[in-house]
Amino acid sequence: MKILTSICGWLLILPVITCAGQAGETSSATSLPPIPFGLDELHARIDRTHPLLKGAGAEQTIARGKMLRALGAFDPTLVNDTELERFISSSDPSKGTQTVGYNDTLVEALHPWGFRGSAGFRQAIGDARIPDLSFGDGTRQVVLGGFLPLLRGLMINPERAELQRSELAAPRAEIKIAQTRQDLFLAAAHQFWEWVAAAKLLDVQKHAATVAEDRYRQVEDRAKAGAIAPIDVAEAGQEVHRRREVAIAARRVLEQEQFKLSMFLWEHGSPTIPPIDRVPDFPAEKRLPTAEDIMAHKLDAMKERPEVKALEVEAKINDIDLALAKNNLLPSLDLEAAPARAPEKFVLGLGYRFGVELKFPLLQRRSRGEVLQAQGHAERLVMAQQYRENQVLVDIDNALSAIERARERIEEASQALRLVEIVEEGERYRFSLGASNVLFVNLRERNTIDSKVQVVRAKAEYYKALALYQWAIGAWAKVPSDAVRVSYR
Repeated sequence: MKILTSICGWLLILPVITCAGQAGETSSATSLPPIPFGLDELHARIDRTHPLLKGAGAEQTIARGKMLRALGAFDPTLVNDTELERFISSSDPSKGTQTVGYNDTLVEALHPWGFRGSAGFRQAIGDARIPDLSFGDGTRQVVLGGFLPLLRGLMINPERAELQRSELAAPRAEIKIAQTRQDLFLAAAHQFWEWVAAAKLLDVQKHAATVAEDRYRQVEDRAKAGAIAPIDVAEAGQEVHRRREVAIAARRVLEQEQFKLSMFLWEHGSPTIPPIDRVPDFPAEKRLPTAEDIMAHKLDAMKERPEVKALEVEAKINDIDLALAKNNLLPSLDLEAAPARAPEKFVLGLGYRFGVELKFPLLQRRSRGEVLQAQGHAERLVMAQQYRENQVLVDIDNALSAIERARERIEEASQALRLVEIVEEGERYRFSLGASNVLFVNLRERNTIDSKVQVVRAKAEYYKALALYQWAIGAWAKVPSDAVRVSYR
């Protein structure tokens, strides 16, 4: 009895185990659907891998190179100079031929303010007298020298102007990167929605071809039964081939948009085709910015758009050129103190020389021409800035207009689609009763297909208008965002 009971229990448990095993196999065999490919992911991949953005990033390296080159003008220089002179003293010819000279070891450097200095020591060679700053056994001398411009070149000089220009190379590189990023993101967004729209249009045409094929089989059966004329079969067959041809053309458009979008998707140095199974649906419409938001966006865009910031950098560079040109109008008044280096000084001794030099150009045509050029460039930059600021405002207003009109198009196209579907359904019902023919059903379905196409086009234009608004306010010119992690929610 106990054995029979245990056997019955195992028989009851066995189906449960079998069902559980089958359920486990079914769940493991079922895979999750592909994650939809989004615009944020596309932009993140552009930030990481697009060659044009990487090429723009090389501008930072160029900017650092310009800075180092400008700083090179102020690098200290180690100098070792040896001078020898053979002569017969006219005051004491009995000494015969003498060989005297010196060996200088010093460091020279230029300061950005315009003055130059040197410091080191001198070793006398032969019987030379050292009147100043001698040390040791009287054959060595402290070497000090300096050059000081009092008017032209003081605080403003070509070397310092070049250094100031190089300091603006880094902001200019950042602006160029921001401009490249803006343009890439806008072009990628437009191409992305063209790709999505092409995929949706292909779905519409494929569905229409399937409907025509089903009707062809239905009409063929009815014609064989003698319910309708054989000419309706030809009409239905013609519609099948027509819709297949349209579907093939739609597939070609989708492939073309895929190739265009691949130029924004780079991997291992080559463009990659976007996966067709990851085409997303059109998202829900977003809330339009309020009047306060639009005003704030306009004020920020007039300051943050790369085109405007580039003009600001150009204006700063022109200010440097203008200041240098005005400084060149001043007379040259220079003070100099340096060790005597002329060979004839060996007889008299190794001393120092001091001097003051004044130069006053009479006509100043070159300097006045440089000033006029810089002033004219400044006036041109003022007008260009006004143009760019107004262009920013027009771009934002244009994007807002595109958004509004696209929303209106979506609403009207959706209403037209709803009505044409009602008409199509009624015509199909009449055809089932024998009160209509294949031609009228095909015409109603074509109207429905056209309405669906208009809805898809209107939605694509709406999201392209949103992308245009983001570009117009300079939202993509800021620091590149981190890579977007794609995950299920």
